[in-house]
Amino acid sequence: MDTQAADPGRILLVNKPLKWTSFDVVNKLRYKLKIKKIGHAGTLDPLATGLLIICVGKMTKRIEEFMGQEKEYTGAFVIGQTTPSYDLETEVSEQKDIDGITTEMIHAAAQSLTGVLQQLPPQHSAIRVGGKRAYEFARAGKSIELTPREVEIREFEITGIQLPEVHFRIVCTKGTYIRSMARDFGDALHVGAYLSALCRTRIGEFRLADAVAIEDVEPIPPKDDASSDTQATHQPD
Repeated sequence: MDTQAADPGRILLVNKPLKWTSFDVVNKLRYKLKIKKIGHAGTLDPLATGLLIICVGKMTKRIEEFMGQEKEYTGAFVIGQTTPSYDLETEVSEQKDIDGITTEMIHAAAQSLTGVLQQLPPQHSAIRVGGKRAYEFARAGKSIELTPREVEIREFEITGIQLPEVHFRIVCTKGTYIRSMARDFGDALHVGAYLSALCRTRIGEFRLADAVAIEDVEPIPPKDDASSDTQATHQPD
């Protein structure tokens, strides 16, 4: 039976595993669900975990809509150290003393990065420049010029401080790079920082608490009820 023809469209909420690419998740589910028309609504880096919206069948028409919705992330920065990729993809390249960093300074740095910002994307990003991804140039040791983007950081909460790690929760608009937030946070403290952990916990009204592991996604049966064309996966992250 042609699953794609029988299914008017579904939304699957998946908890992306560490070190998987978003494309890996789509490919795995394409094979598992035996459906060709499938895509994700917003990339997560391989070193990030958390909510990935997978659109199946006719729901792929709404991918751009979901990508444009507000995002929430939790994670941790390591201050006093920097890496070229602003995360754990590359080795620490510089270290600075953090003995003078206080709790008040950390909260002030977060406050200074709240609101509408002009954010410079990371060199190690998937932005296309001259037909190639920026990270391809970066991995070849070439620096390229990227254009700052306007983003809005609606909430930047410091949820824990165990130096050198600073734990956070960020609510932001589409196009925000949390790795760039790590760089800017470190710059605000004048000691540098990199992103050591990241989890996406919400996209619009969709929450990680309602997501399932890839292995728990069940094949989608034909729908008998034509009154609804949207259904998320069962509740269990």
